[in-house]
Amino acid sequence: MAIWVPDLSDRDGPKYLRIVEAMAEDIATGRLPAGMRLPPHRELAYQLGISPNTTSRAYAEAVKRALLKGEVGRGTFVRSASAEPAQAEPETLRRTDSGPTDLSRNLPMPGFSEPHIRRVMSDIASDAGLRSLLDYQTDRDLVHHREAGQMWLATCGVDADLECVIPVIGGQHGILSILMALLQPGDLLLAEALTYTPILAMAARLDLQTGAVAMDAEGVVPESFETWCREANPKAFYLTPTLQAPTTITLSEARRLRIAEIADRYGVVLIEDDVFGPLKRGKPAPIVQAAPDTTIYVTSLSKTVAPGLRVGFLKTPGKFAPALHQSVNLSVWMAPPMTLEVASRLVRDGTAVKLTECQQRAALHRQQLVQRALGGNAIPDVSEGFHVWMPLPEGWRADAFSAECARLGVRVSEGRSFAMNVGDAPEAIRICVSHEPNEDRLKRGLATISGVLQQKPSGTSLVI
Repeated sequence: MAIWVPDLSDRDGPKYLRIVEAMAEDIATGRLPAGMRLPPHRELAYQLGISPNTTSRAYAEAVKRALLKGEVGRGTFVRSASAEPAQAEPETLRRTDSGPTDLSRNLPMPGFSEPHIRRVMSDIASDAGLRSLLDYQTDRDLVHHREAGQMWLATCGVDADLECVIPVIGGQHGILSILMALLQPGDLLLAEALTYTPILAMAARLDLQTGAVAMDAEGVVPESFETWCREANPKAFYLTPTLQAPTTITLSEARRLRIAEIADRYGVVLIEDDVFGPLKRGKPAPIVQAAPDTTIYVTSLSKTVAPGLRVGFLKTPGKFAPALHQSVNLSVWMAPPMTLEVASRLVRDGTAVKLTECQQRAALHRQQLVQRALGGNAIPDVSEGFHVWMPLPEGWRADAFSAECARLGVRVSEGRSFAMNVGDAPEAIRICVSHEPNEDRLKRGLATISGVLQQKPSGTSLVI
């Protein structure tokens, strides 16, 4: 029987996506019936005259789109149209004990907060103040919510006047509110060369220009930031100084002070994202303490207390407070009072700090599992957060490595997913250790990654 070889001649875009598009069409027309075995990716690469890395990536993408399914030792087959929907929706955040092992989601461990939130919600339900929580509010109406934010900021090492504390719906909403409030279309937003992935999407939506500040093994390079300030007139610089996503680097006190000094001198607004900060013990003081007049500090309870508790707080210089209040009101009118009340009570009675300590212990334990599974050569430093940054051995490409992991049922993130300039992306992957609640699944996923590491880069996939 002749093997399937798609015609790519009339298609545009990256070759691996052209293969996937042709595959989807042939499945829809019946040329590729359910259950049909596809050729090994190396054979298809030979037939098409392209790199095996490209066909390997195409197969991995087709598996993600639920077009194909891989069976270890047998090959890759066209998936039945009646395939279970849970596996056909790879973008879901739902945590399960079946399907691919997902080490691509940077979420905290679930479960610690449930009994405490049940208690708090029961107390709220019987409280005489429940009615006010069910009515419209602004972020300035319920003062005790901002007082709780002030207390939480203090646990992060940040001093804040009450009028400078602004509740938001998690860190991402806080960042978007800042950009909406302070930047105009065409303004230049800087970010670390490897950064939080929604930043580029936000910038595109708001029609902002972007620039990548160089990084080295110690994190963002102050001299690169100063060059941008001197030559390009940036309006703001977004950065994550503690447990940086994706690299896990914590910026030294010296570099923090240098960045603060540069921002003050050139009048650049610093957006200090510290959602992972509470997980890091013994970290340097936040930049906002050194540059309070130019820094807006972002924190959240979602990474440390409960992922579904979408509550965060901004600490802003007073001069920016009116614009930020207006931006929050414009985007959501109000951070939900009921959710803020739950968070406030957890902060006030000390439970939020205790839950953060639970997350710290769980993260450290899982980081140690990574060390044991992959070894100090692959992961030289034990982080205190939920993610690991793994530079790949010489010869490996991150897309081929992640495609092979995906084919074997493990999802990881490529370095280029975080790159401001894709062409400068390092050949590295990010591994998240806390999205999978079942430790055995995490161990199996790490064992799979370890196995892929043992392969030679020239053989980027097992026979499929």
